[in-house]
Amino acid sequence: MAELKDIKNVYFLGAGGIGMSALERYFIALGMNVAGYDRVETELTRELAAEGAQIHYDDDPALIPEPFRDKATTQVVFTPAVPADHKELNWFRANGFSVLKRAEVLGMLTRSLKGMCVAGTHGKTTTSAMAAHLLYQSHVGCNAFLGGITKNYGTNYLFAEKSPYVVIEADEYDRSFHQLRPFASVITSTDPDHLDIYGTEEAYVDAFRHYTTLIQPGGALVVHTGLKLQPAQNADVRLFSYSRDDGDFHAENLRIGGGRIVFDLVSPFEDIKDVELGVPVSINIENGIAAMALAQIAGANADEIRSAMLSFGGVDRRFDFKIKTDKLVFLSDYAHHPEEIRQSILSVREVFEGRRMTAIFQPHLYSRTRDFYKEFAESLSLLDEVVLVDIYPAREKPIPGVTSELIYDRLAPGVEKHLLHKEDLPAFVRENTFDVLYVLGAGDVDDYVPQIKDILLNK
Repeated sequence: MAELKDIKNVYFLGAGGIGMSALERYFIALGMNVAGYDRVETELTRELAAEGAQIHYDDDPALIPEPFRDKATTQVVFTPAVPADHKELNWFRANGFSVLKRAEVLGMLTRSLKGMCVAGTHGKTTTSAMAAHLLYQSHVGCNAFLGGITKNYGTNYLFAEKSPYVVIEADEYDRSFHQLRPFASVITSTDPDHLDIYGTEEAYVDAFRHYTTLIQPGGALVVHTGLKLQPAQNADVRLFSYSRDDGDFHAENLRIGGGRIVFDLVSPFEDIKDVELGVPVSINIENGIAAMALAQIAGANADEIRSAMLSFGGVDRRFDFKIKTDKLVFLSDYAHHPEEIRQSILSVREVFEGRRMTAIFQPHLYSRTRDFYKEFAESLSLLDEVVLVDIYPAREKPIPGVTSELIYDRLAPGVEKHLLHKEDLPAFVRENTFDVLYVLGAGDVDDYVPQIKDILLNK
């Protein structure tokens, strides 16, 4: 990337991606011209357009605005999801533009600011959003580039010009997190994923080990207990452990009931009494412990942390409650990895003990379904009823023989099960009754959530 002082225009390929949009907002805040391409128009791209970004939806170099055709003053940023034969991407490359992956740009920011990063197979978005909220509400402040829209701020980007800290969700897909140079990092989990990229679990875990070598001298690493990961040994980096029940950071005096979760944080920095979760699901106990660890490393104090933990409103599509009454609970969650789904279901079960749980699940990616269909079936069998819809392909082409039926056929006996097209979901919801209804997955099934909510409220 050229020096920021020389850049006037930043062009984004994949402009509607949740991670890309945070960078777009950052460059808009710096007063730069922002434009780009995405495949489809969405609510997010419309918001970006309203904020000043010029976005179009046809892959055509002729549509690149004139100011962005000057390679001396334009930086191009793309995501790994953009195909190699993309016309605009190849036009920029053929004409000698500086073209960087999103992760490379984030990496440059961690060299100029103190990166507080959250890595792991799951838990990244909620933990990083929590950490950002804790710091942003404290005297420390922070900038943040997040993988989800926070309820507190209605955005995935926070800007604090005078703060030296930046909170970043460290994505392991395509080894993107190897571009970062964190000042401090949490690693939440290393359950194997993205085997289309890594090939084996060993290679996946080794990528996290390499990530631990990238932490800056004087920084800190906070790792969940019990992982297969063996962090790199670095005398200049403080190493801490955490979990719900043990580790350097953990919870004591846990109180769950009446829709509330309260506990005491045990910490090598300063214990914090009576921490209450603003989003009271049990998985957020560990997410909160990790976020509070980062906040303490950055210098936030106990009163600031306690107050911000209670006011944290959550993230869209992460334990996102749409209806919550004694008779009916309806929520949406982004969980899309077998272990993530297992923890998500157990968390909801703990809060709504004894109630009948139904989940609508859309598998994400053919390759992930092929690699983990048995594990998906095992996790989903923790439910009373499962509704499976077709696989969301995202960036992939279909794989012969890989369908949602692989999971459906292996659900445990006694689990009521259905196999539907997503278009049939509204009719299914109208024709059935529910106690706790749960939409799971990272694909586009979430687009049906508003319609399902309306049906449930008007039955």
